Amino acid sequence: MTRILATALVGLLAVPAFAEGDAEKGEKAFNKCKSCHTIESDAGETIVKGGKTGPNLYGIAGRTAGTVEGYKYGKSLVEAGEKGLVWDEATFVEYSQDPKAFLKTYLEDDGAKSKMTFKLRKGAEDVYAYLASVASE
Repeated sequence: MTRILATALVGLLAVPAFAEGDAEKGEKAFNKCKSCHTIESDAGETIVKGGKTGPNLYGIAGRTAGTVEGYKYGKSLVEAGEKGLVWDEATFVEYSQDPKAFLKTYLEDDGAKSKMTFKLRKGAEDVYAYLASVASE
């Protein structure tokens, strides 16, 4: 009986955590992001018309950092992607709250920089949930 409970517990711990954000709130919060970012599907459908200062955020969930084709990323973000940074909810939220500090910590480099100067102090988990939901439609 103990072995069955232990096996069940291990199985539960192995299940990935669900996104904690609210996609509906994230859609509204994305208004802060669209001055720099657009959301355009791989098929070319514009989901949210936005700026071109930042990369297209369509399909960001699960994507390696610094890899949107045609976008000129800063050196530090490209390096982070090369070192294995993949956008999941936790990394997206932490990066969005303070991009420069995140990259300094991730790369263990006090000279790391980010082109993104905006800090999304709250609601980043909602924005991530929205972006993930848009790409899965």
